[in-house]
Amino acid sequence: MQVRTEDGGAGGVGRAAHGPVGPDRSSRRRPDDRIAQAIAEALGGARSVVNVGAGAGSYETAAGRITPVEPSESMRARRPVRLARAVDAVAEDLPFPDDTFDGAMTLFSVHQWSDVTAGLRELRRVTRGPVVVLTCDPLLVRDFWLYAYAPEVLDAEARRHPPLATMAAALGGTVETRRVPIPLDCTDGFNEAYFGRPEMLLDPAARQACSAWSFIDDDARERFDRKLTDDLRSGAWDARHGHLRTRPTYEGSLVIVRATP
Repeated sequence: MQVRTEDGGAGGVGRAAHGPVGPDRSSRRRPDDRIAQAIAEALGGARSVVNVGAGAGSYETAAGRITPVEPSESMRARRPVRLARAVDAVAEDLPFPDDTFDGAMTLFSVHQWSDVTAGLRELRRVTRGPVVVLTCDPLLVRDFWLYAYAPEVLDAEARRHPPLATMAAALGGTVETRRVPIPLDCTDGFNEAYFGRPEMLLDPAARQACSAWSFIDDDARERFDRKLTDDLRSGAWDARHGHLRTRPTYEGSLVIVRATP
């Protein structure tokens, strides 16, 4: 039995509620055109696309005719009127016949599903062509410089994101995985989007837009603030990572998993 929750998925462990994550989330998590292009390329021109875990509709410009699926009532209410109305359903039980869509996508969503394997098998069942998953490789999450300042945050991220091998086994067929370059001025405010702009993560609104920060306590946040502030003032951060301030892109844990039958 699937238990619906207000955080946008079926009941499970390791998810943060969408509502409390941050009132400024919409301004901090704006789709980045270059990431959208990578998604569009992975979809390969699919005309009809199901978007599972659609939320408020980020990146739906990456495909043509979108059928969004979103189980959270609060997230469905946030969708702009110009976008298609979202179907109330969970990934693990999609209300569509076999091979309904040319393509499928799920973006920053699989780590919130109660059963990743069941959900991805459902995506494969209802899709004739490519299934595209934008996610993070948990084996790479801790390689980011943030781990030295807020290990609790990236430990939470690494625990939440399913292993790529698990996803590949569930999807079957031919599965390709590639890292997505993150632009220096990325507009989508997940943690690695600030790889060369560390000062941004001292803004509580920027942190609140990334759900992993909701899993740590106030003491950990205060330690992070204090340590990063001290290192920026002393120049210690720039001595270790200053080259990132001018790097055009960064390849971190952000990946696209693309599966074809």
